[in-house]
Amino acid sequence: MRYIARQKCSLNFAQKLVRLRERLRQPEWRRYGATLLAGKMLGVGLTLLVMASATALFFTKVYAADSTPKPPDVINPLNTVWVLVAAFLVFAMQVGFTMLEAGFARSRETVNVLVECVVDTCLCGILFYAVGFAFMFSHGNGFIGYHWFFLQGVPDTYEATGVAFLAYWVFQFAFADTCSTICDGSTVGRTSFIGDLLYSVAVSGFIYPIVGHWAWGPDGFLATMGTAGNFFPSLGLGFHDFAGSTVVHTIGGVIALAGAIVLGPRLGRKFKRDGGSPMLPHDLTIATCGGLILWFGWYGFNPGSTLSAIDYIGIGRVAINTTLAACAAGMTALFYAYHYSKKWDIAFTVNGLLAGLVAITCPCYWVSPTGSIFIGAVAGVVVCWAVDALEWFRIDDPVGAFPVHGACGIWGTLSLGLFAAGKYGASGPTGPDNSAPLTGLFYGGGFKVLEAQAIGSGITIVATLSIGLIVFYLINKAGLLRLSEDGETYGLDLYEHGIAAYPEYVISSLAAPAGMPRSLTGSNVDK
Repeated sequence: MRYIARQKCSLNFAQKLVRLRERLRQPEWRRYGATLLAGKMLGVGLTLLVMASATALFFTKVYAADSTPKPPDVINPLNTVWVLVAAFLVFAMQVGFTMLEAGFARSRETVNVLVECVVDTCLCGILFYAVGFAFMFSHGNGFIGYHWFFLQGVPDTYEATGVAFLAYWVFQFAFADTCSTICDGSTVGRTSFIGDLLYSVAVSGFIYPIVGHWAWGPDGFLATMGTAGNFFPSLGLGFHDFAGSTVVHTIGGVIALAGAIVLGPRLGRKFKRDGGSPMLPHDLTIATCGGLILWFGWYGFNPGSTLSAIDYIGIGRVAINTTLAACAAGMTALFYAYHYSKKWDIAFTVNGLLAGLVAITCPCYWVSPTGSIFIGAVAGVVVCWAVDALEWFRIDDPVGAFPVHGACGIWGTLSLGLFAAGKYGASGPTGPDNSAPLTGLFYGGGFKVLEAQAIGSGITIVATLSIGLIVFYLINKAGLLRLSEDGETYGLDLYEHGIAAYPEYVISSLAAPAGMPRSLTGSNVDK
């Protein structure tokens, strides 16, 4: 009944409009209407705010997972393939290093070199997977990274490179393996195999990654040097090392120097100032072929460090600079060695071209082809000077690890401050960014780049040499570094590995180098 009565007294639409018009003429009704409208608008606004907050807190990740990834997370397949190809080229350098070291060593320690190079590679891979990559390339602080141990929690790409993360890991593993192998060159002929394993763990797992983080880590204090709130902000410029003259070669060469100092010379090694001469290499054919394989692999080492196949102009420039520096260094080393020996020396020539490759590794992106020739030419002389210096200080470096990688790595790092052409900035995933080019002293840029390079190189040298000496000293103190005198006299191959590299020389007493008179071989055939 009440419902029927309410329907009977209800107003139709026209009557409601008349009533609304009459009420709007009254001030109290206008205030009531305004208050009612404001309240409803406020309620709608609060409802929308609650909906937006709930969406942001609970549903954003779900929607983001279904949406297109942000640009830095998108894998660039072309750049990824380019980096993998470069990684394979760099890894092939292990063949070159093995041949070079075996050829420059004596025949009785050839197997030892082969085993060390293979095992160092395997050991480096495990260590770089477990801790090395995390120390070097993850975010942390200016001195060390502390994420991604055992490659846990890694993203799809490394930083903003567009390169698949695991492809980038393979590329950097090949670099780490290079540094580890460099160290073996100075310790050939008198290091126990256990001692080699111990210092290789220190190099691959800790020294190279941690010191390398300073220059190549995303927040390393040398990489961020010169910026506000970081190391040396007044300098206004960071340390630059495009492909590793410092990070790979100086670190490896300086550790090699530390090892040679602590180990001392091989038994029977007599230096020039004492009336002696270096022990001769046993197979220069193997050593020379190894040097040429290294040159080939360097086309992955340097051009691959662009991390971008799209920066095709930069890749071409880096490749030609790498080529010309090696050519110039090989020639200057050849003629410099002839100047004081009056012989055309293949050993100095091979180490000369390698010196040029080491030197151009840092500045290869920022210098012109003409500049690369000058850098290589100087490197060919520097490596000869460094060999003479080690002879003077009675330091035995059988392969020339420090002269090639240490001394010429330092020269190459500093050369950027002299020869940076003022045209090139940085390589990027979609092409070069030349908005902030590096300009060296010879191109009107003053001393700023040279100063930054000298600071970075000096800090790396002092830190690496100090740590290297401590590591080798501790291993030596434990009696595990140097082989016993009996073992060294007997020969590492037979004493440590139970087999000779060239058993046919033992089997046949008639075996002799072609052209050698049989009267000098000890054979009784002519008697």
